[in-house]
Amino acid sequence: MPLEFEVLATDGKARRGRLTTPHGVIETPAFMPVGTLGAVKGLSVDDLEQAGSQIMLSNLYHLTLRPGIDVIESLGGIHGFTSWDRPILTDSGGYQVFSLAQRRKLDRQGVTFRSHVDGDKVRFTPETVVESQCRLGVDIAMMLDDCPPWPIDEKKAAQSLELTLHWAERARSAWPDDQAGGLFGIVQGSGFPELRRRAVDAMTPLDFQGYAIGGVSVGEGPELRRGVVEWIGHLLPEDRPRYLMGLGTPEDIQHGVSHGVDLFDCVMPARHARHGQLFTAEGVIKIKNARYKDDPTPLDAESTWPLAQRYSRAFLHHLFRTKEITAHVLATVVNVRFYLDFMRQLRERVESGTLTATGDLRAAPAPPSTALPET
Repeated sequence: MPLEFEVLATDGKARRGRLTTPHGVIETPAFMPVGTLGAVKGLSVDDLEQAGSQIMLSNLYHLTLRPGIDVIESLGGIHGFTSWDRPILTDSGGYQVFSLAQRRKLDRQGVTFRSHVDGDKVRFTPETVVESQCRLGVDIAMMLDDCPPWPIDEKKAAQSLELTLHWAERARSAWPDDQAGGLFGIVQGSGFPELRRRAVDAMTPLDFQGYAIGGVSVGEGPELRRGVVEWIGHLLPEDRPRYLMGLGTPEDIQHGVSHGVDLFDCVMPARHARHGQLFTAEGVIKIKNARYKDDPTPLDAESTWPLAQRYSRAFLHHLFRTKEITAHVLATVVNVRFYLDFMRQLRERVESGTLTATGDLRAAPAPPSTALPET
């Protein structure tokens, strides 16, 4: 079945929608936990289901390297392989064009990566990326794009955009008419308003099943990052889901929702958890700090997860300090739950027409992390 999207309510530019996919319904705006290799680090599919995750994101580049598309296809596709029976979106490898810039070569036909695992060459083209995602049986497939870094001069950004637009036409032509799920186009253009608008004008006639805003959180500051969303979020087709790729903090997500974005993903909940940073009703807690050594208060008294109220901050502090692996698991559940609860609150506020009338929800922006960006 193809994707079906309907807008159920609006509040200013914000939308409360419903996206129907071959593996279930997604109530939007929604956050997609990142399971790069088919699993969110430290969590089982049962953990994700109980947390209320409606969809998981995985990465085509990493799955191509290990275990390989042939293996996954032979084991029932990505849903059978991962035992996750709800919707799945796969990134195309476009982010690795940015993050693995020293290990790849671009040309008009596609991109050749030097595998970070064993050094072998791996070739991606718009057509092979579509083919691989169809073989995996994903619900939402992303086109191959060129994701440029920031800062970049406008001439180079324009050249990058032209390559992405060329790949977009080829990817759209390669998508089978009878394929279940849908293919999303990605709007690039870096930090230049005219390039972003040119991308929207060129991508819209291609009639993708959804549209994503790419090329954000690649080195630019929050003002420019949010500016990109403000320039084009409302210009994307109203009858298609809109996806802001790789962002971000709860504040950035609420800003995106207020400008008409429907889908979000970010590694932040799991990555920050591994470094002892918890998203809670009180803001971000650095649980490894000495102040929590004898703190008897719950991890998050407002969390929907019972164990967040049962376990004390002193106990989780102890687990991190003793390098007990359970610490990462507990912190990840706290953070994923926070994000999913936060999205539920945003949906309720759009429905009630109160999103634009009042200020921020209980979320606070995350502090900088020393973690390396994930590839």
